[in-house]
Amino acid sequence: MRSPSPRNSNPILWIACGVASFLLVISVARAATDVDSTYRYAWNDLIGWMDFYINDTVKVNSQFLKGYASSSVEDISLDCATTSGGNICSQSNYQVTNDGIGNLSGYAWNDQYGWISFDCHNNNGCGTSNYQVLIDADNGMFSGYAWNDVAGWISFNCANNSEYTSNSCLVSNYRLQASWVATSAIATLDSSTFDTGVSGGVQINSVLWQGTQPSETQVRFQFATSNSSSGPWTYVGSDGTSNTYYATSPGVSKRVDYTLHSGKRYFRYRVILVSNRMQTTSPTVNEVIINWSP
Repeated sequence: MRSPSPRNSNPILWIACGVASFLLVISVARAATDVDSTYRYAWNDLIGWMDFYINDTVKVNSQFLKGYASSSVEDISLDCATTSGGNICSQSNYQVTNDGIGNLSGYAWNDQYGWISFDCHNNNGCGTSNYQVLIDADNGMFSGYAWNDVAGWISFNCANNSEYTSNSCLVSNYRLQASWVATSAIATLDSSTFDTGVSGGVQINSVLWQGTQPSETQVRFQFATSNSSSGPWTYVGSDGTSNTYYATSPGVSKRVDYTLHSGKRYFRYRVILVSNRMQTTSPTVNEVIINWSP
């Protein structure tokens, strides 16, 4: 590949100060490519099929695409760092980007035909044609068109063509699909152990927190109680399992199930911070208030 040109009862109050918002992303082992082995193609009338699976290099995440597809005119490179010829970013720094919810932009490159634009905003051409390649944030399915000045439109889903040919997917049921879906980043913080000083134990009544909660984010709580300061500590939510939680907005008290945390002297909490799906913002917890009674 050659290099492209550049481009209130008896309460106990405790405070968790400075619990800054943060994001934790956990990597999961998987195959080299994110592309589905069946739904793996894009189409262009001049180039023909473009196979995004066969090279086992194409990866999709919430920020960008990388790797390269195979075609009759050799590679369709999605970024300068992972071309078949290695990293060429010092010569031309290009990439197809993802805004975190599946709206793609930027450029890919092909040695014969040059730049492939994934969004009309790349070259201020939206007044002429309002095109863009999209990924469904819930299932990883691509749709829409990319554009190349020589080859023309590149379709990522047969359903794109329904405006021209009815039931076009009956003619050829092609599309591109990746395992990536938009998902919130989640971080957890466990408190220290709190001693109510009541030997017979107490009832945890409610939780209230203060802080900020941007749109599409969440703050969740789970509780663990014990009659020993050393536990054991099992954090549970509203149904008594680790699969549920208590969620509320800042300044709004949330009742805790009375049957789950009664008659125990010691308790801990777990706060779970959930970002928005774009992973660009998360809540901040400055104060936590637990209401309990003997």
